[in-house]
Amino acid sequence: MLESLDSQFSILNLVDNEFVPPKSNSYLDDIGPATGATIARVPDSDGRDVDAAVAAAQRAFQAWSRTPAEARSRLLLGLADLIERDADELARIESLDNGKTVKLARAMDIPRAVANFRFFATAILHDSSEAHLTNDAALNYTLHQPIGVAGLISPWNLPLYLLTWKIAPAIASGNCCVAKPSELTPLTAHRLAELVVEAGIPPGVVNIVHGLGPKVGDALTAHPGVPIISFTGGTETGAAVMRNAGPLFKKVSLELGGKNPNVVFADADFDEAVATSMRSSFANQGEICLCGSRIFVERPIFDRFLEAFVAKTRALRVGDPSDDATDVGALVSSAHLAKVSGYLGIAREEGEVLCGGGRPANLPDRLRGGYYLEPAVVRSDRTDCRVMQEEIFGPVVTLTPFDDEAQVVAWANGTRYGLSASLWTRDLERAHRVAAALRAGTVWVNTWLLRDLRVPFGGVGDSGVGREGGRESLRFFTEAKNVCVKMGERR
Repeated sequence: MLESLDSQFSILNLVDNEFVPPKSNSYLDDIGPATGATIARVPDSDGRDVDAAVAAAQRAFQAWSRTPAEARSRLLLGLADLIERDADELARIESLDNGKTVKLARAMDIPRAVANFRFFATAILHDSSEAHLTNDAALNYTLHQPIGVAGLISPWNLPLYLLTWKIAPAIASGNCCVAKPSELTPLTAHRLAELVVEAGIPPGVVNIVHGLGPKVGDALTAHPGVPIISFTGGTETGAAVMRNAGPLFKKVSLELGGKNPNVVFADADFDEAVATSMRSSFANQGEICLCGSRIFVERPIFDRFLEAFVAKTRALRVGDPSDDATDVGALVSSAHLAKVSGYLGIAREEGEVLCGGGRPANLPDRLRGGYYLEPAVVRSDRTDCRVMQEEIFGPVVTLTPFDDEAQVVAWANGTRYGLSASLWTRDLERAHRVAAALRAGTVWVNTWLLRDLRVPFGGVGDSGVGREGGRESLRFFTEAKNVCVKMGERR
């Protein structure tokens, strides 16, 4: 696929295991963030394409929902093997389309896509049900049955990683799906579609429709034939999803934005806290919803932490995503670069930009059109300012000193978001106490982004509705049905 990419290469929709052009015959430009040049054309699909995909999924559901779990499992494991086979190509495609480094895509995005399919392929073989004996008069048991067509909308920051996080449990549970990847990063979704066909997944089980949110996303979330929606993306778009899905009483899961606190107490392992905080701040150009963008450091070690953190930030290498020596690649688009840069302008008014925030010098000619930004550290003692309250979603973090536990918990909880938090301390009692007090769906203690696919994942407040992951995903993509069987009279 890499060899065929250029401004004339056209991605196609996958409908019923056929690669088809959009009904409009119109396309959008797919811009490579590293260079700012067009690398492919993306279908500008609309409701007609969604209708065709939903119809294909509905037809396939009758057989797929009755396919034994063992057979579904084998097909998903086969798909995982194909992704693993093509891991290097997929990593390079992901980098080309998203701007992240190939090194990161190779280490995180593609292995996680493989793990998603393998985890849910085997999880369905070990599921269990509840049974209740009611006063010796009846036996109640619970069935967890697939629902139908799942609408799956995934974002641009972890394109294949999060697309497979949705497709894998949806189809493992016996549903069929219509997936809408981000129009900014469609390449690995297209390659996944090719692998779906190669793996022998039956026609109509997985359908992928590319295009814009107002055309494809709205049509999918409002479609009467799609009873379940899983969405990952921005909070404002999540609200629009709810407006479409609510009147139709769809089952909805929303994983939205975050403004995650990273709390460092004075007794923390200093070197580990600094090193991991660097990663949680700037991994994937800060374009991860779980990044710790607000760093609170206890005052006795604040100056030392700030000095070490700023020095390490200045040392980060920004540039060519294909170079393994690069630490920070390109932001996803010119519009996103403008947004993040705009927040840095606000930061200069609200606080002090200690380093970064400019365009890196000495970029080679072929990268001069790319969307690069030096990672920035902002010193702010105010927690109510915009850079401390609003999701920036880029390589920008704030550093703030705190004096005691009650103060930092209040500050950490003082936004409308509640997705994740990190906590650094050697005091076990404090770790449990503060973790319980933090308003977040996930709290990491002395680590960050250490994921176990069995645990529930999601946020509170403006960070989302519902939980996915492990058993939560299998329950979300199924409907619970109680069966009550009256027992015969005792003799």
